[in-house]
Amino acid sequence: MRALLPLLLALSLAACASFEDATATRAQVLEQAQTLKQGPAQAPYKSITSFADGLRCMDNTLLDYGVRDVSVIVEDILDETKKVNAGTKDMLISALSDMTKRSRAIRPIAYGKDSGNTIGFLFQAQQREPFAVIPPFGVRGSISQFDDAIVRKNIDGGISIEPYLNVGAAKSAQATVIGLDLSMLSTADLAVVSGVSSRNSVIVIKEGKGLDGDVSIKKFGISFSVSVARQEGQSQALRTLVELAAIELVGRLARVPYWSCLGASDSAQAVADEIRDWYDAMTANPAELIEYFQRQMRARRVYNGPVDGLVNDDFKEAISRYREALGHSREPKLTIEFFRDYLRSDHRAMFGKVPAVTSQSAAPAAASAASTATAAPALTLDVDSASGSSSFTPGALVQLAIQTNRDAHVYCWLRDERGTIQRIFPNRFAKDALVRTASKLELPGQQRFQIVANTKGVRETVACYASERDVIGDLPPTVTGTDFTPLPITSLDQVKGAFATTTHNAFAEDRFHVDTK
Repeated sequence: MRALLPLLLALSLAACASFEDATATRAQVLEQAQTLKQGPAQAPYKSITSFADGLRCMDNTLLDYGVRDVSVIVEDILDETKKVNAGTKDMLISALSDMTKRSRAIRPIAYGKDSGNTIGFLFQAQQREPFAVIPPFGVRGSISQFDDAIVRKNIDGGISIEPYLNVGAAKSAQATVIGLDLSMLSTADLAVVSGVSSRNSVIVIKEGKGLDGDVSIKKFGISFSVSVARQEGQSQALRTLVELAAIELVGRLARVPYWSCLGASDSAQAVADEIRDWYDAMTANPAELIEYFQRQMRARRVYNGPVDGLVNDDFKEAISRYREALGHSREPKLTIEFFRDYLRSDHRAMFGKVPAVTSQSAAPAAASAASTATAAPALTLDVDSASGSSSFTPGALVQLAIQTNRDAHVYCWLRDERGTIQRIFPNRFAKDALVRTASKLELPGQQRFQIVANTKGVRETVACYASERDVIGDLPPTVTGTDFTPLPITSLDQVKGAFATTTHNAFAEDRFHVDTK
């Protein structure tokens, strides 16, 4: 027996050494998997548990860039691999909702296998009463990739000397890749919106009998190391992937610097390429580039003219002043350099550097009393039906004609037969509130919604307000909300009060009552 003791000790030490070697298995598998998935390039790791902070950052970014009234149909996100059992669509809806708690910029509409696809939704929306609205965008995609055990390593060993000794050790690890592809569709023609898609994948490391905590995503030169609890496993990895996709899709659709919410540097090559792609796409249709900056200059309060894709003197002056504030020349040029610096800037800090434009009503106080006779008349607003009638057959479509006595920004709310109040103009189909004196605003006109006289015989009211400057960004969220969505107010007088406060009583109002015969 004593002769066996040295042998037993040596065998025990050998088994322990084998077990220690096995602990390196997981690290080796991860290294090989990264090489297969991404190539040999090295990148810094950022440890996160999810993209919750990125979603909050996107909420603030959308608010800062004046993005609103983006309504999106979310279809079922299918698992084409049949290997990931998770509620991907619900994860996406949750991510979009978390992204717009303050800005209210995105309104996701769930639509799935229980009610059909996007085409079915569009058909039903046209038939809906009393208020039919068609979202302009839809999200579709799938879990498109599940490469199980692309790298695997097992180490095990054991020694048995009956009946004196039984020693064993085992260690295993493998890497699995899960991929998610999502795209944004235009409901007008069901075409994919160019450049608005997300294609990402994660590496999940399985170690032993459970899932270890490393999921790797590489984006903009940053490799995110995501913590995943054993009991959550692949589903938590997928949730993280969905949150990243939501940030990308919305950022690309709205053309806001979403990469900053992922911690990416503005100098990263991938960021520069993204900005260049956006700029090239918009310059292919110059009106699109002009309209983008007209909307942005409106949000910065340095421009009060139309958002129509046409250059005018006020727009050129706004661009010149903003270029100067960013350190560029005063030439009113929309260059790639200006676009890049614009996306990199802290615009809240720019308010003091670029004076806001004044409305026509804010004429210099030095005007003499003698000029009173030639002063512009008070702003007026007239809302009437296109037919001149105020009484309609139940179920009839109502068309309104709205006119001001001079150029002004017009905003309209509807109180329906249930007493629900919602903003109907400006909206997702007509984002510019400016109405020219020479033309009437037709509502709905060619916009993709309907105002329908109800069948209950209850009066409905459309209340419109006009101001000489764009005030939509200054009104409280309880009043603006999201277009065509019930607001948490009970009276149109609350809307009127918000305008009185925001414009210092410099506004016009008119109401049209929809009665049934």
